[in-house]
Amino acid sequence: MAITWYNIKKWYRMLKGTSVLHVNQDLGRRFAVGEVKGYFNNLTDKVTMEPDILYDDRLPQIDVGNDKKVYFPVAIFQYGLGAYDLYLLKGENIYLKKFTQSLQWATEHQKKSGAWDNFSYIYPNNPYSAMAQGEGTSLLVRGYMNTGQKCYLKRAKLAIDFMLKPIEEGGTAFYEHEKLTLLEYTHLPAVMNGWIFAFIGLYDFLLASNCNNQRYSDLMEKTLNSLVMALPQFDNGYWSMYDLDGRIASPFYHRLHIAQMSALYLITGNPVFESYAKKWQDDTVHFSSRARSFMLKAWQKIRE
Repeated sequence: MAITWYNIKKWYRMLKGTSVLHVNQDLGRRFAVGEVKGYFNNLTDKVTMEPDILYDDRLPQIDVGNDKKVYFPVAIFQYGLGAYDLYLLKGENIYLKKFTQSLQWATEHQKKSGAWDNFSYIYPNNPYSAMAQGEGTSLLVRGYMNTGQKCYLKRAKLAIDFMLKPIEEGGTAFYEHEKLTLLEYTHLPAVMNGWIFAFIGLYDFLLASNCNNQRYSDLMEKTLNSLVMALPQFDNGYWSMYDLDGRIASPFYHRLHIAQMSALYLITGNPVFESYAKKWQDDTVHFSSRARSFMLKAWQKIRE
């Protein structure tokens, strides 16, 4: 990643807390274990930080530099999930309208295969993402739960089936012996937050569909067990790691990892997730850990 004026501005907004891509994402306010209600993490700031598009027909776009903006599926799915949570919290129809608008975009842009083109603007040969498939699924199943229209559940199944397709067949899942990794970027090492967003999509689908398909249940357990086995690699001793390529997490992603560990503990009851949530939370209060992680992250950004 080159040191450009665009990237400097992006990093500054992230550090200052004014980047809509890096808003607070703690545990969801209406999240309920074993039910499809609010989303597992809090995406409401995705909506409230862009009030100018709340009262019209626009959806969020991301700035990719050179005065160019694109519609990014993950950003739209997260916006829709945040709007749905705000609707559950406040009961105001404006949030339901934006949720419905995001849902409509998701259905219109889903391919027949069940995929969404998430990354072709930057990786034309690797456009698909397990994270996009999972979050799109979570949006669709809430569309089904809110309306009762089975078309949304059918589309969610298509999204999950594509997500679970091996990368060798064009999907987003990496199968290796007894391991199953859900890849945010299909040509790069695993990214922890993207893997968990993908897992939650499968979890939501199984809840919404009351699906007794043993294959889905087995694959959900397999990828969860694979994540547990990979967790030591996502910890460098004093901070969490962004991916399995040795990149340390920024403060934003570190906080997100804590929220994700907390949610996974609530969902599964597995104490390993609670242990990592507590450890990484403790890391945030130690000045030496924060300083070391910041310096390493800065150095990695310069070298990219």
